[in-house]
Amino acid sequence: GEDVKPFTPENTKEIVMSLQQPAVFCNMVSNWPALHWNAEYLSALLGGRTIQFRLGLKTMDLVPQFETRCSYVKATLEEFLAWSCGQPCVSGPFSCYEYSKYWAYADYKYIARIFEDKPEVFQDIRWSDFGFPGRSGKESTLWIGSEGANTPCHLDSYGCNLVLQVQGRKRWHLFAPGDTRFLYPTRIPYEESSVFSKVNIANPDLKRFPEFRNATAHVVTLSPGQVLLVPRHWWHYVESIDPITVSINSWIELDADHEARVEEAITRMLVCAIKSAENPRDGDLWLNPTEVEATSHEINLQYLNKAVSAYFKCPKASVSDWACSSSTGAEQRTSKRKKREIGCEPGGCRFLTREFDFSTFKAEKLPKIPFGPHLIAVLPQSQETSSAGAVALGSDGSSLLHEHAGGHFGKLHCTRKPLVMSNDCDTPAHQVDSDSSPNASPTTLSTNDLLDCLVNPHVVNLVARLLLERTRV
Repeated sequence: GEDVKPFTPENTKEIVMSLQQPAVFCNMVSNWPALHWNAEYLSALLGGRTIQFRLGLKTMDLVPQFETRCSYVKATLEEFLAWSCGQPCVSGPFSCYEYSKYWAYADYKYIARIFEDKPEVFQDIRWSDFGFPGRSGKESTLWIGSEGANTPCHLDSYGCNLVLQVQGRKRWHLFAPGDTRFLYPTRIPYEESSVFSKVNIANPDLKRFPEFRNATAHVVTLSPGQVLLVPRHWWHYVESIDPITVSINSWIELDADHEARVEEAITRMLVCAIKSAENPRDGDLWLNPTEVEATSHEINLQYLNKAVSAYFKCPKASVSDWACSSSTGAEQRTSKRKKREIGCEPGGCRFLTREFDFSTFKAEKLPKIPFGPHLIAVLPQSQETSSAGAVALGSDGSSLLHEHAGGHFGKLHCTRKPLVMSNDCDTPAHQVDSDSSPNASPTTLSTNDLLDCLVNPHVVNLVARLLLERTRV
């Protein structure tokens, strides 16, 4: 018979657009063909096509393994699967990387791009069940990783995030927007729409980052068939905890993204201008590999003007309209890293004028959320709860939390910059701390120290609001 969902598409969309805390949807995708997208199936689907893998060390370091500190190889999924099983690789792309020491991550792969010759597979992913008709794999990205593969802690400037777990489990460490000051935000390495944390969440250096003690983690282990909602501006560090993991995600655009584009344009102008003026240092890879190049001041100024113009072209929404999406039509959807274009669809674009204060709305302003076996809140970890304790339970009573302690709209480019390949079997291609040179004195202020203050999210928000007020006059 017909598959019955616990929530209608309309109710699900209301939850997605209004909920201001992470939550896990259960029993919503049981009839999705994408649930069969395990690594073996995808390997057969791709044939001998190669994809790029990012490799990092499994050893715990005190600083995050940003993309600038990783190695890169191109390999087939068949080669990846053989390597991840621990088979000795005497030749091939993984031959220089011992499985016991390294993890590999084929992250942020546009499904529309890697399966452009098989568009029929787009329909295996049905975000219409979540209230977004027409949204499919074409507006989604694919993530394939080995045990230990991780994404450094960051927040996304735009949208909210829906993540479907297909194979294996991933552990998510989430932090509320209000914890931003405890996470030491930085824009180095610079990537459009991503604000990184300087803290290694898995192994925090509390001497260097003492305020991190005040941050409250919301930790959840996502299992196959579950969908995680990551609300706007929630920080997240993600790690694969099974030998092979596969997940699919899609970013949902929000009204507030229009002001965020102005803030991102200001950030890009400042970072590119200051870092481009600095004498280059060997190994100072301040630009994330996801960025093609440091764009010129003229281009950045042009983008800023377009962002401001688009902001004023959009009819303004009140704070109470926060939960409404600005884009629901298929023609308005793009992936996170390709949504740098500025503009508004007629009649479909509204904007929320609210201060970007990294706080959540009061509960009385939100619709009642039907938490239960089909929608499980990811609750904060109390200091009293041991790392083995379960705070949230799955529909079958199993723990959604961890058992032991431990891409971005707005991209200017469409392809990645060629990356440095490392033949060193013991160290990644780049091992430079993001905020200082290897020999810098700890008491010497660097350009990045200044930038951490100038482009702090709070500061940029204030500058954006002042700029918009000036332009309005």
